[in-house]
Amino acid sequence: QLQLVESGGGLVQPGGSLRLSCAASGSTLDAYAIGWFRQAPGKEREGVSCISKSGRVTYYPDSVKGRFTISRDNAKNTVYLQMNGLKPEDTAVYYCAADAVRTPQSMCVIKRPGYWGQGTQVTVSS
Repeated sequence: QLQLVESGGGLVQPGGSLRLSCAASGSTLDAYAIGWFRQAPGKEREGVSCISKSGRVTYYPDSVKGRFTISRDNAKNTVYLQMNGLKPEDTAVYYCAADAVRTPQSMCVIKRPGYWGQGTQVTVSS
């Protein structure tokens, strides 16, 4: 059974950077596409960065394109989310998820992925 654990969240000033990690255990990560999702209070969950099983293909919505970068190290069973140029509207709980979908774009709109992490809080405030 795949288990996902996020880390790296925290409080950062506007314009700052954070790097989130999603560590997997219980199974190898290379069988799954991975997505980072976020949910702010009163808002719907949003897929913000997704990556294919191989890591060669990524997808970003316009809200984060050019600021967020997703990457994966299958040897370390870990996926990363580098977030630069953070804005107050990026404040949310960030979750990683895994599913055996075919494309990162499919992953970022998936309603019920096979596996979720527990989430990590990101707060962007001065």
